[in-house]
This record gives sequence, structure tokens and C-alpha cells, in this order.
Amino acid sequence: MNLTIDPELCTGCGLCQETCPFEAVEVVDGLARVNEACTLCGACVEACPEEAITIPKKEAAAEDDLAAFRGVWVFCEQRHGTLHSVGLELLGKGRELAGELETELTAVIFGHSPDGDLEAMAGELMAHGADQVLLVDRPELALFTDDAYGQVLAGLIKERKPEIVLCGATALGRSFFPRVATTVGTGLTADCTELAVDPERKVLLQTRPAFGGNIMATIVCPAHRPQMATVRPKVMRKPSPRPGRQGRVTRIQANGGLERLTQVVESIEETSQAALLAEAEIIVTAGRGLQDPKNLVLVKDLAELLGGAVGATRGVVDSEWLPYAHQVGQTGRTVSPKLYIAVGVSGAVQHVVGMQSSQTIVAINNDPQAPIFDVATYGLVGDLFDIVPAMISRLKAGRGEA
Repeated sequence: MNLTIDPELCTGCGLCQETCPFEAVEVVDGLARVNEACTLCGACVEACPEEAITIPKKEAAAEDDLAAFRGVWVFCEQRHGTLHSVGLELLGKGRELAGELETELTAVIFGHSPDGDLEAMAGELMAHGADQVLLVDRPELALFTDDAYGQVLAGLIKERKPEIVLCGATALGRSFFPRVATTVGTGLTADCTELAVDPERKVLLQTRPAFGGNIMATIVCPAHRPQMATVRPKVMRKPSPRPGRQGRVTRIQANGGLERLTQVVESIEETSQAALLAEAEIIVTAGRGLQDPKNLVLVKDLAELLGGAVGATRGVVDSEWLPYAHQVGQTGRTVSPKLYIAVGVSGAVQHVVGMQSSQTIVAINNDPQAPIFDVATYGLVGDLFDIVPAMISRLKAGRGEA
């Protein structure tokens, strides 16, 4: 799709050039011209007093065409023979969506496993709710590349026509899923925090933070299929497996679409603090209420006694008290531990969106009106410099430590 400028209507007034935030429009010889920097944002269309600038709209699919799409798909990421937990989390939500739409839930998994590891993973996916597993086992898919994964998934979508396709907003998902959406000609909502089905229109309601996390926007894709969305890890609750649950495994040959423009030299598993934080069952998070970086020792000692990880708000990271790998929130990690202790955290929506699915949330803050108490399971109103040392002393006493 390209911007169209009607030379019969254009007067060369220059309003479009002044309005464009990307310097993509310029007036040459009395006529507006567009260059490759154009993002189709539409600012110039609204600014043009002569209505000389238009963006052609892609025709919506007919209802009969939309009806041809059926089924909910979840792309389940695996690395080094281990399933990423976000795929299992999405199967839980996918099971709900498929039930409301009265359709099948399909898990899609790529890789290469001469020893049959992919078959074992397919069994795990069915135990977590998948009715069918589409399994593509090819040497070219042993290591992830955008082009190979993108071409194969796009080919499967065009052939089998799923109604909804979901993927984790991991580094892998964020890298190749937009390519797939573009290839199949549909929309993509990234970093969703909630998914639901509109009971009347039967379309996917995709909710995500917008405008820096200050509001929650619900996005729909009514005229194109499939409806595609990515969801951050730990946002959805992972379902309990049902050992022995039956489904069917469909092996896909995928003879085409395996051409790769890039080559992976080596794949190294992440062992950083960020990886530890994402998998931690207990997290103690430091907020700006600690007042000084020297007071981080309170959070670190409490986390160590509980066998947990140390988290941080964006304010703490921006102040360089802790590195970015500790950040929890919209621009950091999304976590879902069994216990989340927020120490001196105000509870801005950008932070809450990254930890609100924690099973138990304990908030410590001296402001009884702090937003963090709105999502807390237990709230302790008081001076953290009194409360946290008391917690540490009680934990040590329980262990017989001085």
C-alpha cells in the first residue's frame, strides 16, 4: 500500500510537508512528493485542505471468506529440546477461546529432533489442552531463523486457514511473528495482557497497554483473518496438565519455504539475572521508596532469606541503583511468581502490568493511597525501614540464626 497524491488537486501549499513527522513529504516544483521514509501514518492526509492525499484502503474480506477460517492455533516455542512455558500458558487461554468458538485448539511446534524429543513435547502439549499438534521436524529448523520459521508458519496458515493464531512475546516471537502477519496479509496485536471473545460478533478482543501504559486498549481485527496476537510470558496462567489426555499429531513435511538468508553460527542458552527473574517463584522488588541505593541491602537480604530473586521498578533502574536485568514492568520483565513482595513501590500501571498475575502480592508502603494496594493480596501500611528489618529478624529467628 502506498500514499497517493493527486496532481490535479495538489496546490503545493506545503502543509503536508510541515505536518509530516518523518520528513517523508516534500514539495517539489509546486507538487507534493512522497519518499521511502513514509510510514503511512496519515498525518498529511488529515492536513491537506484539498483532499489531494489519500491512502488506499485494503478491501475487507467477504463474510464467506472469513467463515472459511476455523480453529485456534498456538505457536509453541522450544529451544534446546525444552518447551518455553509461554506456549503452555497460551494453551490454557487458547482452550478457553476454542471452547467459546466451538472449534479445535491446535499447537504448532518447529524444530529438529532425530531422537524423538519433538514427539515427547507433542504429548506434553496435548496434556496441556491441544486437540491437535502440527509438528514440523526438519534439519533446517533446528536453530531459529526469521526467514525459515516465518515462511513455514505463513505457508501453514495459508493452507489450513486458522481463525486465531497466538504466540509468546519472547525474543523469538517478536522477531518472526510480524513477518508472518505481513506475509498472510492480516493484523497483529503485540504484548497483549488479556484475550477474550466478543460473544456477539465472535471476534477476538485483544487488550494491551497503550500510550505508555496509561490506558488499556482493546483491539479487534474484524475484516481479516487470521487474528494474530503475541502475549508476554507469565501473563496467562499455565493450566495443570492432564496426563494421558489424547489428541492427534500431524507431521508436516514442509518441503518448501525453508530457504534461509541468514545462518546461525551458535545458540547459547540465557543464564542471566533476567532469565532467573522470569522463572523465580519468589521475587522481592525494590521501589524508589528505598530512598538511597545503599538501602537495597534490605531487599537483597530479604530475597536471599526467602530463596527468591531481586526485582526493581523502572525508577530504580533509571536511577542506576540496579541494572536493567532486574526491571519488572511494561518495559522490563513480566513475572508471575507464587509470592511477590513490593517494597516501597508506588504501583504505577506500567509496573503493575508486569506483575499483577502473581499468585500472592504483598505491598509495603507508607502511603495508604498508593495504587499498589489496589492489586495487593496483603498490604502493610508503614515505614519500610521498620517493617522489612522486622521481617528479616523474624525469618532469621525461625531458622535459629542470630
